[in-house]
Amino acid sequence: MRAGLADGEGGTMAIFRLQIESVSRDDGHGAVAAAAYRAGEKLRDDRTNELHNFSRRKDVAHSEILLPAHLTGQNVDWARDRASLWNTVESTETRKNARVAKEIQVTLPFELPAERRLHLARTFSQEVADHYKVAVDLAVHDPKPAGDPRNYHAHLLLTTREVTPNGLGAKAGLEMSRAERVRLGLPNMSQEFTAIRERWATLTNEALKEANIEARVDHRSLADQGVDREPKPHIPFAAYKIEQAGKYSDVAASIRADYEVRVQERQARAPEAEKVRGPETVRGAEVDRGAEAGRSAEVRAVPAGDGIPKNMDDVRRQARENWLQIRAERMAKGAAPAQQPQHSRTPDDDHHM
Repeated sequence: MRAGLADGEGGTMAIFRLQIESVSRDDGHGAVAAAAYRAGEKLRDDRTNELHNFSRRKDVAHSEILLPAHLTGQNVDWARDRASLWNTVESTETRKNARVAKEIQVTLPFELPAERRLHLARTFSQEVADHYKVAVDLAVHDPKPAGDPRNYHAHLLLTTREVTPNGLGAKAGLEMSRAERVRLGLPNMSQEFTAIRERWATLTNEALKEANIEARVDHRSLADQGVDREPKPHIPFAAYKIEQAGKYSDVAASIRADYEVRVQERQARAPEAEKVRGPETVRGAEVDRGAEAGRSAEVRAVPAGDGIPKNMDDVRRQARENWLQIRAERMAKGAAPAQQPQHSRTPDDDHHM
């Protein structure tokens, strides 16, 4: 489950991203390796006897294991030690395709100072541990030197089973089968994920408000927010850096051209009264990660009124001509287009392990 830039209307919108994934042996992943990578530590997997050494990582600002509050005062030292916890997980799960952990990855507001970001991550982690009765291995990461300087984020690695003084117990809420959830009267997984997203947004907005920062996040889609417009485009950071250096990015131009097509298609579907206003101005509407830093959008919109395309073919043809014209002008000025991969990754690559 992924989300990008918070995109509501009114006020300043901060970056919202929450992603939930499973760590599964079926994908060739293990809990000990995942924990070592995220915490930046050296851990040995007793099941495979493999040593996972990530102690040279410099971007791990904080790591700790949080346990459910109801275990306070009880002897659960085995779960407070990272190596012991995740090797217990590996030994408990016997199936070769077992899911050995669940991960929640969130973007921390770069607008907040470091101590408030950490407090936000710890508060959310403790709530997750208490609600699901699991251990949460929290790792807070700073931006990588060559990456987006705003990419502060946290990894919450959850056990798939409840933690007890005697070891791991029953499968936790996020791992329950559909039949078990129905039997217990629990919401379905889609509703469960939505609740997690909403809670993270609430905590984030509370932290921003307490810090007297106007920016806010919204976990909902544009449609759920009642906003009738296209989501603003995301420019990959590699393309953004190229443009920041004063060079031309073919990828960024292509993404904006695609965005223009979507905007104009929406306008072509709009009521006639709305069409008179003309298509959304792409230059003004674009507030992606690069535009927030003050980069010009440099995309031309089709004129309003009679200039509105009559059908989708006209829309696409006009957008393509705009893009080619921009590209030709830049090439004539000696700014060669830089070829970049066409896919856009999330800000952090840490979830691959």
